[in-house]
Amino acid sequence: MALKDIQFFTEDIDFNIKEKQKLRTWIGETIKAEGFNRIGELSFVLCSDSYLLEINKQYLNHDTYTDIVTFDSSETEDSIAGDIFISIERIQENASKFNVSERDELHRVIIHGVLHLCGYYDKKKEDKTRMTEMENYYLGKRSF
Repeated sequence: MALKDIQFFTEDIDFNIKEKQKLRTWIGETIKAEGFNRIGELSFVLCSDSYLLEINKQYLNHDTYTDIVTFDSSETEDSIAGDIFISIERIQENASKFNVSERDELHRVIIHGVLHLCGYYDKKKEDKTRMTEMENYYLGKRSF
């Protein structure tokens, strides 16, 4: 699995993500545990609320703020590839709202996007419950 294909970018904000290599390893281990053999290009784009709102409107016809939007570009069933856009402003607000650290909230949202690419959904109540269970499981697997 090519962890170098997991990239982190910023758009419209000044934010420095910490522990990139540890994050790549954790993401790679999660993808492997979910039964996928390859990582194609997997980009995490950390951005502002307004930047993500424009993406949400343009591509999904949703005029709402959100913490994450995931686009799957996987070309084969055994590989994971995509673009995951994350609003740092939503992460900060939700961390405060849920009384967790910004780091833990960011990691939850990162793994949430990865789980979407692995085939998990969160629109129905039972799907959302399963997604949260899997987020908690993989958050517990972090070694950093």
